[in-house]
Amino acid sequence: MVKAVSFLLPLLLLLLHSASIFIFSQAQSIVSQPQVLKSKDFTNIQNVGSCSFTVVIKTSCSSVSFTRDQISLAFGDAYGNQVYAPRIDDPSTRTFERCSTDTFQINGPCTYQVCHVALYRSGMDGWKPESVKIYGYNSSPVTFYYNAFVPSGVWFGFDYCGRAGQSPPLLRSSGKWFLGAIPGFLLNAMV
Repeated sequence: MVKAVSFLLPLLLLLLHSASIFIFSQAQSIVSQPQVLKSKDFTNIQNVGSCSFTVVIKTSCSSVSFTRDQISLAFGDAYGNQVYAPRIDDPSTRTFERCSTDTFQINGPCTYQVCHVALYRSGMDGWKPESVKIYGYNSSPVTFYYNAFVPSGVWFGFDYCGRAGQSPPLLRSSGKWFLGAIPGFLLNAMV
């Protein structure tokens, strides 16, 4: 019996690991389109605490050649901690030029794992970001894939936040916790 379990356990773990990667990739593709975020309120953001964030924004190669539009950014965690960066655009330096990558150092309230991001654009040129990657002090880096033109006059992005106090949703981080949770659970159940 012990030989059978010791032989089957690695095979079972490999199978579960492969299945969890497939499930994670399928779940991510289901909700990967940015949307207008009507329920988020970015106007009452309090600057409590001070943390530094690095935000890397890639502009799509199918965007306009450059934009003079006004672009703002907001992101946060599931506990209501939000960072707001007004006017990250700078037409004089050709920020958000087609096929470019722009990096911003943003200070704001400290957050836990970032799980929502939104961009706000106003102007006539248009702009199509490819992705927004956020590095924070208390969170793993997280990338939000846009690949869509940002409509003018609305907050546009992603909200993967669950309610505060709940365990993080699958899409909030790289998925490493999920990949380790199933094999760990099975090992404890078999012992």
